[in-house]
Amino acid sequence: MIKANGEAKYMALYEALASEVRWKLMGLIAGGEMNVKDIADRLELSPSIVTMHIRKLELAGLVGSRRVRLNGGTHKLCFLKQENIEIELPSASRNAKLREQTISVGHYTAFDVHPTCGLGTHEKEIGVWDDPRYFLDPERVQAAILWFGWGYVEYKTPNYLSPEQAAEAIEISVELASEAPGLSDHWPSDIGFTFNGVFLGTWTSPADFGRAARGKYTPKWWHRNVNQYGLLKTIRIDASGTYMDGERMSEVTIADVRLQEPFWTLRFTVDERAEHVGGLTIYGAGFGNHDQDIVIRVYVDEQ
Repeated sequence: MIKANGEAKYMALYEALASEVRWKLMGLIAGGEMNVKDIADRLELSPSIVTMHIRKLELAGLVGSRRVRLNGGTHKLCFLKQENIEIELPSASRNAKLREQTISVGHYTAFDVHPTCGLGTHEKEIGVWDDPRYFLDPERVQAAILWFGWGYVEYKTPNYLSPEQAAEAIEISVELASEAPGLSDHWPSDIGFTFNGVFLGTWTSPADFGRAARGKYTPKWWHRNVNQYGLLKTIRIDASGTYMDGERMSEVTIADVRLQEPFWTLRFTVDERAEHVGGLTIYGAGFGNHDQDIVIRVYVDEQ
């Protein structure tokens, strides 16, 4: 995958994409290698024109080629080098200093959980499932996965901003899913998010995932008939509001979340009175499909 932004070195990429012919050409070779003559025939263009388009795609890093001997002649076979492109548009945060803080799943500082519930490390289960007492077990700090039917877990992290610094945005990134008895492809759960005591909004998780495949990073010892992975969700709080994966979640802005506090708190909740009480699973590094813990990114204005 190419991750591109507004730097001059990506201008060849943007130029290469600005052609319907080149898009059609990439569509052809996405199915397998083709030589220039066959591409020209399919596009009803001359080989020289096709060669020009291929050069632009090669310069952009989108297409590769190799020469092979076939039927007594030398042929240039072209192939697609990239499956996708991520383009980062200009943003005020591009001029901000990024400070990143990581919280492991087991380092919660408060909780009130109700079965089904439990915790696991990279090597084993912690205590007995469906017994909330084990959420205070000393080994819980090693947990890389936790789940509960309803209730909350809360995390606390230091505020590292100096008095003269101002955060222009905060992002919270975490892998989440519902918590079904066993596995269920349809098990909605209304999960609420609170930051520094300010309610940010609710996201409805669609399911407890794992029926089709194991989590990419889920340990081999983990049971096959229970939750395997979640969805990576990113909440962003800035001057215009709160968003999840780019979709507006609430009107709460960066000015509302009391960043002057010496410690910041983050709470994940499934309310027993919610419309969908489908539980919550939090995945950390070494579990699920995303090898990360709970990540808080703070963008500090440096202008």
